[in-house]
Amino acid sequence: MKICRLAVLLLLFSGLIYQGVAWSLEITLGVVTKPGAAQNVCADKFKELLEARSAYKVRIYDSGSLGTEVEILKKIQAGDVHMGVITSGPFDRFVPEVRVIDYPYLFKDYEEVDRILEGPLGQRLLRTLEKSGFKGLAFSENGFRHLTNSKRPVHTVEDVAGLKIRVMESALHKELWRLFGADPVPIGDLKKVVADLQSKAVDGQENPLSAIWLDDFYKGQTYLSLTGHVYSSHIGVAGLKWFQGLSKKDRKLIMQCMEEAARYQRRWSRDNQAGFLDKIKAAGIIVDERPDIASFRKRASRIQGLEIFKVKEVQNLLRAFLKATAGDGR
Repeated sequence: MKICRLAVLLLLFSGLIYQGVAWSLEITLGVVTKPGAAQNVCADKFKELLEARSAYKVRIYDSGSLGTEVEILKKIQAGDVHMGVITSGPFDRFVPEVRVIDYPYLFKDYEEVDRILEGPLGQRLLRTLEKSGFKGLAFSENGFRHLTNSKRPVHTVEDVAGLKIRVMESALHKELWRLFGADPVPIGDLKKVVADLQSKAVDGQENPLSAIWLDDFYKGQTYLSLTGHVYSSHIGVAGLKWFQGLSKKDRKLIMQCMEEAARYQRRWSRDNQAGFLDKIKAAGIIVDERPDIASFRKRASRIQGLEIFKVKEVQNLLRAFLKATAGDGR
């Protein structure tokens, strides 16, 4: 009888061990966008690479099923979700230094983006995430952001005055659009963004061409101005405590797979820009391809004097980025 009971206990214990191993080999990853969108391209490639090279299984929760990007980041901090591919903007609620890469007109072109974000400054920025419980892995791409609206053509910054513009849940983006003269409305739920654009609860929004097309942000809109006011990245991120609990080999592999996925996604983004613009035009949107960028840049330059850039660590990092890019003087 004792032998039988011992055998049962051993079976139960081995089952628990097996379940624990199975659980530990599943990685949960959150994105707010739907399949086919920019963040999903990176997440899907990461899943493909990691599963091909290890016993890990990556479960992607997309379409905002885990909440907004701010909510996903909170879940990653708490250890309820392992990883995410998150737009840079919402990070500034957790790590103010991240707002530096969303500084208006910082980057001249994609070549400069890659040189800076894949170099020492990019790595320095990723390391700052650790103080808030995140492990920054790599930068993928949202792209240069542009303005759409349903009210009127926007050629100069003066044309923005009074427009109610949806922005990300980000202090920088809210303050930037106030400087431009808009009434910024932070909305993190992408489905609500589309609904509010169509119902005219907001007049417009600002996003890269990929998001404008793939996330349906052109619906309910009439005008698109290629303002390129901010280069917007995604950050492949993991919970720091979870990541540090992995073996050195697994940490290296996960980092490598995310870096490769990010490079793949950036190529995808850039290869498809012209196609996204053509589709937006074909949908009937009136496009200003040469707005008065100088007027936007001049107004945006005031942002450095605002409170959001007065934190010492933010100032120091911003100075380093501006020196490396000459982004303040174009």
